[in-house]
Amino acid sequence: MFIEKPTIRMDARDNVVNARCDLPAGTVCPEENITTLEDIAGGYKVAARKIKCGENVIRYGIVIGHATRDIEPGECVHKHNLEQNEYRAADNFCREYVPTVLVPESERPKFNGIVRKNGKVGTRNFIGVFSCSNCAAGVARKIAAKFGEDIMSRYPNVDGVVPFIIDFGCCMENSGDPMDTLRNVTGSFIRHQNMGGAVLISLGCERNNLQDLMASQGLEYGDTLKGFCIQEVGGSQRTIAAGVKAVEEMLPLVNDIERTPCSVEHLTVALQCGGSDAFSGISCNPALGYAMDKLVHYGGSCIVAETTEIPGAEHTLTARAATPEIAQKLVDRVAWWFEYSKGKPTQINGATNPGNVKGGITTIPEKGMGVLRKGGTTALVDVLDYGQELTRPGFNFMDTPAFDPVSLTGEVAAGCNLAVFTTGRGSCFGSNPAPTTKLISNTPMFLKMEDDVDINCGTIVDGDKTLEEVGEEIFDFLVQVASGKKTKSELLGFGEEDFRIWWKGCIS
Repeated sequence: MFIEKPTIRMDARDNVVNARCDLPAGTVCPEENITTLEDIAGGYKVAARKIKCGENVIRYGIVIGHATRDIEPGECVHKHNLEQNEYRAADNFCREYVPTVLVPESERPKFNGIVRKNGKVGTRNFIGVFSCSNCAAGVARKIAAKFGEDIMSRYPNVDGVVPFIIDFGCCMENSGDPMDTLRNVTGSFIRHQNMGGAVLISLGCERNNLQDLMASQGLEYGDTLKGFCIQEVGGSQRTIAAGVKAVEEMLPLVNDIERTPCSVEHLTVALQCGGSDAFSGISCNPALGYAMDKLVHYGGSCIVAETTEIPGAEHTLTARAATPEIAQKLVDRVAWWFEYSKGKPTQINGATNPGNVKGGITTIPEKGMGVLRKGGTTALVDVLDYGQELTRPGFNFMDTPAFDPVSLTGEVAAGCNLAVFTTGRGSCFGSNPAPTTKLISNTPMFLKMEDDVDINCGTIVDGDKTLEEVGEEIFDFLVQVASGKKTKSELLGFGEEDFRIWWKGCIS
């Protein structure tokens, strides 16, 4: 059978290529001088030459595992004949570091942003209703729910009144990492440049009480920050009424803003992926990386996260690290996860997620290379702890679990005012207060989930557009989103369920 350009090669060193579409047995692949020996699903790996048992399998120019038996040219390469190698920590610190050359300020594109009093620039303008604990969650939700489209239509410059609900906050240690993380993330969201105002709700007897939360974050009540204790106000109904009144008084103040032209250097983008397939590392992730390279050269920033997804690929970051200390911190964070996950059937130990396997991804190094392509090719300027504020403009990495809502919450706490989510299998993810743009890796899934996805990067796989063309499309779209254009997830009203804080020891 003849199919024009049936395979995709990622690197000249690779001994496997990827099927561009479903390839029946007997398909001739002229670029590789092979013929498929069996039916191979689109995106799956095909042996480009004979690979002997025990020999390393190479994709993206890196080792993604080893053959568990002899593999003939034209055979499918996947879980049945490929196994992950034993992990070895990276030791190539800073060998490929190149300082980022910035485009002159006068030549940088602009977006219509919201300039806050502290000089930070927002892309959205929300009022948040925060629960200090699970005990106050119901009241917080009821307050936010009072502000539907009928009321909000009178305040066109306010993007919404949204709840930020936590499911802990009580029966916790008063000190230690979980409480510190809870308070730091909550405080970061309250101060976030996409937040115009906030109302805090507590029960009154929880460990994370209003007084301690406010003190720990240096917060002070004012016209756009109020707090109520249910036990002191006199029950749920009275507290709901007080919270609603506080929001009503805030709305005219928060609405009184005007978007003004701002340099894209004020954009910080959280990069996430979920439901990845083998096409993700071919289309949407590298196209997003192209867009992020542009942003970084314009003085902007981006953050890649999900530490458990990069072992075996992190050497591509340590080589680009600005200093040995930055590289060592990344290695140390990966080591922490291996120690934490010791003896557990987690993905860092090779248990790739079922959706990834179905999408043609076999090992974590293979998945990790796709993940890291989202961040582009510029220097790694910092490795952040979970929720730590970004202070060095450029390409950053944050230590987070692989669970997308938890990971993105940490990135937004760091100061991200936009988010991008790439997928191959499909996703309905959303986020507040940083709007999520969704990219998909392949056209068939885009046609199934067009209501959820903003940009189809499958055009790269189809041969209709180049990676660079799609990268430009992504960059231009993000500038529009930063200026107020609604993403698909925003139009669907998604995001309230994706505020999730990492409790170390509970999730990987």
